[in-house]
Amino acid sequence: MTSQAADAPETVAASRRSKLTAEREQQFFDAVLEQIRECGYEAVTMEGVAASTRCSKSTLYRQWKTKPQFVAAALRATRCVRFAGIDTGSLAGDLRAVARAAAEWSDRDTTLFQALVPVVMQDRELAKALRETLIEPEVRALQEIFQRGVERGEVAAGHPALEYIPAQLLGLLRLRPVLEGRDADEEYLSRFVDAVIIPGLGLT
Repeated sequence: MTSQAADAPETVAASRRSKLTAEREQQFFDAVLEQIRECGYEAVTMEGVAASTRCSKSTLYRQWKTKPQFVAAALRATRCVRFAGIDTGSLAGDLRAVARAAAEWSDRDTTLFQALVPVVMQDRELAKALRETLIEPEVRALQEIFQRGVERGEVAAGHPALEYIPAQLLGLLRLRPVLEGRDADEEYLSRFVDAVIIPGLGLT
């Protein structure tokens, strides 16, 4: 078999994939993530997503061979850093702004996270996509906020509390619905920042 012949199936597959517009692809991604939020991961099928988006299931299978691949692609395509751009001029102000920003997306992202957690323990690709989408971008944004606070002289670079703040904030978002049956709303997160994080850093 010649090299050209060997490459032919891959070329055809790429051609088929290119027929989807970015807008249509995003419709598929939005549909699968919304169904996971509403029904849970196990209940979602490629056939169900195809029906809800009025396409053939073969269209989805051509693009993504398995449901985990499809969901991982959807997570990566919808990544959004909610804490990006926060800069009030003070570390305490930034942390309070983080609490407000987190509350705005707590419900939808926490529901998605909780629906996927049991699955990601078994699927490395999904676990990687979940971390890249819902965890790591927010942690990096928080670290940038901390670094500005260090540069302004508000907190020492080696302050031991800084390491734990991302886990505290993101953990509250994920666990309050489990512990108390309620979302971590703005009032709750703001109280936590004022009662725990800001005093822990020696800020006012």
